[in-house]
Amino acid sequence: MRLTRLLAALVLCLALTVPTFAADPWLTIEGSGEGAGKGKHVVLVSGDEEYRSEEVLPALAKILATHGFKCTVLFAIDPKDGSINPNVTTNIPGLEALKDADLLVLFTRFRDLPDDQMKFIVDYTESGKPVIGLRTATHAFSLKSKTYGKYSWSSKEADFKGGYGKQVLGENWVNHHGAHGKEGTRGIVAKGQEKHPILKGIEPGSIFGTTDVYTVTLPFPETNTTLLFGEVTESFKPDSKAVAGKKNDPMMPISWTKLYKTSSGKEARIFTTTMGAAEDFDHEGTRRMLVNASYWTLGLEDKIADKSKVDLVGKYKASPFGNNKFTKGVKPADLK
Repeated sequence: MRLTRLLAALVLCLALTVPTFAADPWLTIEGSGEGAGKGKHVVLVSGDEEYRSEEVLPALAKILATHGFKCTVLFAIDPKDGSINPNVTTNIPGLEALKDADLLVLFTRFRDLPDDQMKFIVDYTESGKPVIGLRTATHAFSLKSKTYGKYSWSSKEADFKGGYGKQVLGENWVNHHGAHGKEGTRGIVAKGQEKHPILKGIEPGSIFGTTDVYTVTLPFPETNTTLLFGEVTESFKPDSKAVAGKKNDPMMPISWTKLYKTSSGKEARIFTTTMGAAEDFDHEGTRRMLVNASYWTLGLEDKIADKSKVDLVGKYKASPFGNNKFTKGVKPADLK
């Protein structure tokens, strides 16, 4: 009898020490209405320490849902309490959602995901389906994995130099071109791209952000088609003057498209922008660019309206970018 009681007490003790969470560690938003996105599933993967991807991707998902898209938003989750914690670089649960996804929106930074999670991203990418990369997705992974190490930003492998950023998205992490935390970014349409579907309905100067322009390696590869250059601005105000001198001569590409050829020879539509932080999303032109890009990557460019609806849905207050400035204790269920 004493042994039975001791075993029961041990089981109870173990149960109390293993964390259990009532809700899924991701956010699912069903598409509404008869929009062009009906029947399409977008998986948005966040996980960066600085630019508040955990805020901007749920906001983008809520807008896309009004266009009919079903959206699943994934996060860097702290396994101790189930909260969103961008400093946890080794855990993004729910990536199996990519098995039936039509579009991947990636906004991660230096993630070291275990093989059983990374496999879903690699399998999806190599399937030939489209990808949108935001800001730090150019250096999305820093993997210790022997299986998937070539996808790391620092990859030196001859057939995959520069990893996922360089090979799939079109550029790797290089440097800050604008003054980080001081100078903003204004999108300037590249000559000849004025009528590109991704830029449809966007007013001149309305693509703006407080994140600085990233450096890219020039000349840009011929496989990349530049849509926007980044004009470095003196401040974070949208009407700020352009910085004089070499920072704007030449300007760096900040948004581009390319076709990624998979190992099996399939071609996937890719859109990459080095903008996309939470405060950038306050600006209508930046939001419109990302919504239009979602349509274009999926081959729905003929469905892009002259002025598609890109209003923010519900309450949205962007946090300033910065390391360790994320809101502590938030769980995915809190973002519905």
